[in-house]
This record gives sequence, structure tokens and C-alpha cells, in this order.
Amino acid sequence: MLETTRTYVARITNHEQVRDDLDQCGFSASKLWNVGRYYIQERWDDDGEIPDEAELKSELKDHERYSDLHSQSSQRVLEELAEAFSGWYNSDDGNNPPGYRKRGNDHPRSTVTWKKRAIKHDDKHGQLRLSKGFNLKESRSDFILAEYETRSDVTVENVQQVRAVWNGNEWELHLVCKKEIPVEDAPGDKTAGIDLGISNYLAIDYEDGASELYPGNVLKEDKHYFTREEYQTEGKNGPSKRARKARRKLSRRKDHFLHTLSNHIVQRCVDKGVGKIAVGDLSDIREDENGDSRNWGASGNKKLHGWEFDRFARLLEYKAEEHGILVDRMDERNTSKTCSCCGQIWGANRVERGLYVCESCGMTMNADVNGAVNIRRKITQSPPTGDMSNGCLAQPGVFLFDRESGRFTPREQGDCKPSDPNARDSSALTRGGCQLDWCCPAAQRLFFPIQ
Repeated sequence: MLETTRTYVARITNHEQVRDDLDQCGFSASKLWNVGRYYIQERWDDDGEIPDEAELKSELKDHERYSDLHSQSSQRVLEELAEAFSGWYNSDDGNNPPGYRKRGNDHPRSTVTWKKRAIKHDDKHGQLRLSKGFNLKESRSDFILAEYETRSDVTVENVQQVRAVWNGNEWELHLVCKKEIPVEDAPGDKTAGIDLGISNYLAIDYEDGASELYPGNVLKEDKHYFTREEYQTEGKNGPSKRARKARRKLSRRKDHFLHTLSNHIVQRCVDKGVGKIAVGDLSDIREDENGDSRNWGASGNKKLHGWEFDRFARLLEYKAEEHGILVDRMDERNTSKTCSCCGQIWGANRVERGLYVCESCGMTMNADVNGAVNIRRKITQSPPTGDMSNGCLAQPGVFLFDRESGRFTPREQGDCKPSDPNARDSSALTRGGCQLDWCCPAAQRLFFPIQ
């Protein structure tokens, strides 16, 4: 059995009875956010520093607004505020810092989180008792008693966290539960390696020699469109209704892409008898060796800021584990610089976008696939195997996300005719004896699925 967490959305069946109490908590969460936002502004104006969550909690724990909510709920508001400012501070996308949660004299309904100590769950009657803060209690025993219902196939137990979320029309509960799920036997003992990227969201190499690319065009198109929509409709007192709608739609589309991609990769691995997946560990990509923010340039920082590699890795981990597949995060050091055929390490080998040409052995291959091969070999501890010019590295399969079907489908690839059989430089691409003209449209499609 595998212990994991699941989040279930529940409808509040006694909404009329608890709405006022939840409104109070939601307004209080907004007010506490604003108090913390003001404190951060003062610190920024005084010494140019952004306080972390520990400082926010320490400085504001005696504030009147902090006692409006249960202490753990107040802590979560300040944690979210600190996370929002940290993301803004470490980005270089030109956005404004997180704003106040206020529209004129009104405070919007913010999400309220209750952790385990503030929850009592009656699973027999489908009830949750949620603690109020001291200032909102009319008596010591005052609490919110919410009755809920979920899908018929959902069993709510071992509740770890409850979030009250205003969906625009009413409150709903998001229940985070610990759950044990049966784990299947591993589908095989083969391995696969995944290299995460920006243009190609990921490249995967399988032990049987096959390799695949998964472009991220759809994510970038959605990001461009909905971000523009959000900025164009920004209101004077914060995001407009249209801007918030655009933000939610972008978030839903990104969620769907990541879930669909992780499900697809797991199923591909099951079909190929993979029992272990190596994924490049990019958890410290935003920081240098000193822990300072790493500068990837204006364009690179902007792309990286919206790149949720850690979230994808977590989705892949829990979905793969359900099928008995182990996911290991591996150090990516030198995987993009090392030739997977001869083992030579040289940064200049990556000569063009998507193209890796080894100066030592002359092998030409897709750069992302080369990285995936090297990552996979970290779990097999196997050395480079020499000539791999069978077309798998040079001509990986390409899977595109189809918006209509909501699935990944393979893209057909055209054939290339030999151009210059004597060429060995970057104007002609060697594939196991086949010379592909650099300017040939088919070669461009094979090497560069992202334009």
C-alpha cells in the first residue's frame, strides 16, 4: 500500500446556516493579508528587504487581526503572503508586487485554511467542525459546523487540512486527506530518463532505444494570451472580474496540461515495461551555489518563473508509484554537456537550438534527448555505449497536445533525402549514414519541434 494525499471538493449542504461565519473568516483573512502587506511595504521602504514568513508571524502574532482566525489559519495567510512576495522578488518579469486585498471599502472573500488541530471530523454524519478565532467567537464553544457532500465514489477520512474557497457564487470546501492506495507490481525492470526543458517541456529516453519529445507550445500560447487579457482588464482597485476570470482559466489549462502529460508518460512507461524513471532534479535552478538568485537574463528569468517543473515532478511521482514505478530525482550536473555516445564533456557541443554535435566522435543528435539519455544512465550506472546512430537520438518521436481531444497524439514525420554525402559540419546532419540537409523542412521538424 502507498500512503499519499488527495484533495476532494465538497459542496456545503447547510450553506445558508454557515455562510455568514465563513464570510467573516474570509473577510478576516483579507484584512490580515493587508496588515502583512503594509508591514512588508514598510520594511521594503526602510531597508530594501522582504521579510520572510517567520518574521511576519513573529511581528504580527499580537496584532488584533491575527486573533480573528484560528492561529494556524492566520499562519497560513502569512505563509501565502510571504510566498507571493518571494515569487515576485525573485522574478524578473516586470510585474507589480502582490497588492492589497481591498476594493474600495470592501474586502474580498479570501480562502481560509484550517489545519489538523483546528478540525474535528464526523465522517458518519458528513460534518466538519472548524474553529473560529478568539475575536470572532461569541462563546468559548463557538465554531463553524459545516455539513458537506462529495462524489459518491469518494470516502473522506484522515482529514489533514480544510480550505474554504469562494467560487464566485458560494463557499465550497477543499478537503486534503491522507489515503492509502494499492500499489501494483512494477510493469518491468527497464529504465527511462526525463530531461525537463522550456521549449520542449520534456524529452524522455527509454532503455529500449526509443526517445520522445513533448513540446510546450500550448503552455506558452496560453500564457501569452491570458496574461495579456489579465493586464488589459486590470482595475484601479485590483484585478477586475474579467482579469480574475482570465487568471483562473489559465490556471485550469495549465493544471490540465500537467495532469494529462504526467498520466500519458506513466502509461507510456507501463506499456514499455519501465520500473524506474530518472528525472532531472531542478529544485535549485533558480539559485546559485551561494543560495542567491541566479540570473538567467531577462528572457530566461521570465520563462523560468512560469515553469512548474517541481509540480510536474510531484505529479509524476505519485501517479507512477500507483503503478509500482519508482521515480528518482537525479542531479543534472553536466548532463547537457556530456556526449551520451563517447562521454566527452564540452559546453560548446550544443551548437544550435535543439542540436548537439560532439566534437570528439562526430555524433549529431537532439540535445534534449542527449540530456535524457545521460540522466537515465545515472540510475543504471552504465557508461556510454559508443555508436548510437540508429535514428532514435537524432529523430525522436514527437507528441503534441491536442486541445480538442485533451490528449497527446504522435505527430507524423516526413522523410529526408540525402543532400551532401561528404558533409560533416553543421550544414548537414548525420544520421547513421543518412545526410540531412540543415535547411530541409523535414530535418527542421525532426530537430526543432518548437519554432
